Amino acid sequence: QVYSTASDPDGRCVCTVVAPARNLCKRDPRIRQLRSLTEQVQNVSQSMEVVDLRTSRDLQYVQDSEPLLRGVDGRLHTYVSNPRALTSKGLQELKGQMSQLRPLFTVVEQYRLDLQTLGTLRMELLNLSIILTAIQEEIGAYDYEELQQRVLLLETRLHSCMNKLGCGRLTAVSNPITVRASGSRFGSWMTDAMIPSSDSRVWSMDGYYKGRRVLEYRTMGDFTKGQNFVQHLLPHPWAGTGHVVYNGSLYYNKHQSNILVQYSFHSRSVLLQRSLSGAGYNNTFPYSWGGSSDIDLMVDEIGLWAVYTSIPNAGNIMVSRLDPRSLDVLQSWDTGFPKRSAGEAFMICGTLYVTNSHLAGAKVHFAYHTNTSTYEYTDIPFHNQYSHISMMDYNPRERALYTWNNGHQVLYNVTLFHVIRSDG
Repeated sequence: QVYSTASDPDGRCVCTVVAPARNLCKRDPRIRQLRSLTEQVQNVSQSMEVVDLRTSRDLQYVQDSEPLLRGVDGRLHTYVSNPRALTSKGLQELKGQMSQLRPLFTVVEQYRLDLQTLGTLRMELLNLSIILTAIQEEIGAYDYEELQQRVLLLETRLHSCMNKLGCGRLTAVSNPITVRASGSRFGSWMTDAMIPSSDSRVWSMDGYYKGRRVLEYRTMGDFTKGQNFVQHLLPHPWAGTGHVVYNGSLYYNKHQSNILVQYSFHSRSVLLQRSLSGAGYNNTFPYSWGGSSDIDLMVDEIGLWAVYTSIPNAGNIMVSRLDPRSLDVLQSWDTGFPKRSAGEAFMICGTLYVTNSHLAGAKVHFAYHTNTSTYEYTDIPFHNQYSHISMMDYNPRERALYTWNNGHQVLYNVTLFHVIRSDG
């Protein structure tokens, strides 16, 4: 979380905020390190249990063999002091007792191996102690759970601050944060852009063609691990990757049509279907990467949007604000930017931002402001780590960009420029 303030030439206060992704602490590399340490401790513990069980069993065997050993020892002392006492019958009995004691060789050998194992475990525990000491020095005297609670409190305060700041203009995109590598080359993933921050469910939709399976994960941590999910099977297949979850519903483009569908996760049913009049579909006007990305649904601080184009618009990007309850078009803008030349696009605070490519070396290079119906060319680079982005959406609740990059689910934080006007 980075704050900076300055005054412009007119004396206005300028405030810059870098908004972090929600639950960024859970993706801290130290979490993975601690998880690895926990697994090592469990392995050492299991090894200790095996050695302990085997030692207890062997010790009992030695104790049970002690009378036999004493008997053999007495006979040997007798025969050494008086060789004439060794008879044929006594020799056979001695051989029989020695044969009963033969397993002791194996037990003693196992003891020797266990000593080596204990030496190895001792070194592992020493290494674990050194690593844990280093982590403790890095983290400090705080309990990690306490630290996490403090981070969550700070995030809540930060979001409250950002909500007061209102909308801003994009000035920078952070380095990528790879959350997970899963699925095929194309797909989409998202969190709800409107529901309270206490609901941290994550949805994943693999592929762009005729898909119907939506996976719902309980938390970002569960999504990262690929566990604790439920499946929704949509009644109508989707097209493209321009889906969005808004206020508990999934909004998506129905396969081989310009029909928009609202699907409720709560009722597991379709609430609404409506045609986006004139919008191209079925790879008529996709982004440069193709993938039936003709209609791209988005959400920002203002509401629900559709980005698409039509033949009357000569393939230029259209931006329409939609009513989420009826999917009626409230207002539309012609940006003049050819959609097939765009890599991907996203909305922030009523401004459409367009990337110049879906491949490596991409940057945000065009912005259309719906509040003034004006556009500008920008030069905002970002690291396209896996070189093929097929989905890029902004989440206003988290102030972060969600991307699907060549089978990797990646987050970017954004820097927004805010001008705060004050009396006096």
